[in-house]
Amino acid sequence: MRILGIDPGLATVGFAILDYFEEEKNLIEYGVITTSAKTPKTHRLKEIHNDISAILGEYKPDICAIEQIFFSKNVTTGIQVSESRGVILLALNEANVPLQEFSPSSLKRSLTGNGNADKQMIQKMVMLELKLQEIPKPDDAADALSLALALCSELRYHQIENKLPT
Repeated sequence: MRILGIDPGLATVGFAILDYFEEEKNLIEYGVITTSAKTPKTHRLKEIHNDISAILGEYKPDICAIEQIFFSKNVTTGIQVSESRGVILLALNEANVPLQEFSPSSLKRSLTGNGNADKQMIQKMVMLELKLQEIPKPDDAADALSLALALCSELRYHQIENKLPT
């Protein structure tokens, strides 16, 4: 199964592609989409939509993992992330790619067993799970990888659950 992880944002969108089959995780690609603050927001959103659509066309994922919006102190940033997330969801819908959403705490719990894990612990787990020599950079790409890995864990759990005798 090919999994796309997306960490939405307006300035930077992280993405990651993993193949997951029989508990084996194979990293295909990861990176970021960046938009310039000097560009009008509508153009930035169109650029994000177009780039996500291109990623969907090239890698043809079976499913996408994306983080739910979490508003903390900066509502303006949260609104911009929501707008970016909207064009990403549109691209996923246009490509008929189903999605699984993760709250920040469920993502952390899935990877570390601790819903309050810090960013360094999450990044270290990404490195270990994918047998990488170093923590992936930039952070947005590492976050997208963590989302894809969380979906692998969820899929594994449901696979085990479906095999249990009733």
